[in-house]
Amino acid sequence: LELKLSIYRNILSVNRSQKQGVRFISKRCNSSRESLNSRQMATYGWGSTANGELGLGGIEEDIILTPREIHWLEGAELDQAACGTSHTLLLTKQGKVYSCGSNDFGQLGHDHPSRKRPRMSCFKFISSLENYTITQVSSGATHSMALNEWGQVFTWGSDTHGQLGNELLGAIQATPRIVRSLSTKHVVQIVCGHFHCLALTNSGEIFAWGANNFGQLGLGPGTEKVSKPALVEALSGIPIAFICCGSNHSFAVSTSGAVFAWGKNNFGQLGLNDDSHHAYPQQIRGLRSLGVRHIACGDDFSVFLTADGRVFTCGLGTNGQLGHGVNNNEITPRMVLELAGSTITQVSCGRKHTLAFVPSRGRVYGFGLGHSGQLGMSKPRNVSIPQVVIGPWISPSGLMEDEG
Repeated sequence: LELKLSIYRNILSVNRSQKQGVRFISKRCNSSRESLNSRQMATYGWGSTANGELGLGGIEEDIILTPREIHWLEGAELDQAACGTSHTLLLTKQGKVYSCGSNDFGQLGHDHPSRKRPRMSCFKFISSLENYTITQVSSGATHSMALNEWGQVFTWGSDTHGQLGNELLGAIQATPRIVRSLSTKHVVQIVCGHFHCLALTNSGEIFAWGANNFGQLGLGPGTEKVSKPALVEALSGIPIAFICCGSNHSFAVSTSGAVFAWGKNNFGQLGLNDDSHHAYPQQIRGLRSLGVRHIACGDDFSVFLTADGRVFTCGLGTNGQLGHGVNNNEITPRMVLELAGSTITQVSCGRKHTLAFVPSRGRVYGFGLGHSGQLGMSKPRNVSIPQVVIGPWISPSGLMEDEG
């Protein structure tokens, strides 16, 4: 199962041949490369499609309440999905990138961008990348990134905040170009916030660029934006294994399991037991003993997945996105008790909702904002306690089709 969230939608890939029904593949985990039986794969989408961002084509609905199969030519080969605010990137196992949705800022990467929002359109191949084997994709609010097998980084879309990393002075770049200043580095992971970017190298260094109005680059205060990748010196000497971006905040996990956070923190989304912004990385000491193996971020909240399958959340909770049954904010990571009886293997966040995958049951649970159908329920509503996403792989009784 392949899943990526934006504020309003989800993309999911299901291996129909498996007994458990679904397999969850995170866009930011190494497991996203595992081999699947392509003849048995199907891709589903739900949530907002007002800008054509689900790639369904030929439909009149603005929202899709429950998972619907996306009949896309390359759907059987889907490897990763990356959803921006109103656009989507899909990466195939062959390293080819497709896009759909809003192209107001050139974020789809096509040679002849149109400012028209193609609600009726399907996914279109990004021909500028056809000579490269792409291994990762990431989407910001109005820009996009890709990483190839040689560790080179490509960016395109809006550069209003310097997020393309090539000192374009705010111009729109409609087709992918290599980030020149990283050409001597071998990048192994890329992530986008709304208007900022992080890149992790094979030597464990982090480079950051784009908007810095909340300190989300980790470079210190005083600079509103940085238009060229800069080394996050505060983490120099600490080998980093994983990076993650929220809309305006950032995380890094070291090879020893230490978790560092920086950026916007007015709702406690950094998990540091305060609500002050932090322009330099700060270690979340309360997480050190928990064995955090993955982090997912929403707009103003964060989700931590531990090695033993527990889920902790912090930050803004007004839409129920923390999963605690109430809409309170949390300034330190708190365990989601409703998921405590299950071993969660992967989590993913939209801007205001969360999904968690339980492979032993082959089920996806959702909670948080749901007014555009992004929770996959029959009625658009918010929920503050994890609920099962009722997709075609689940029978009306709530059992897996194989169980029924």
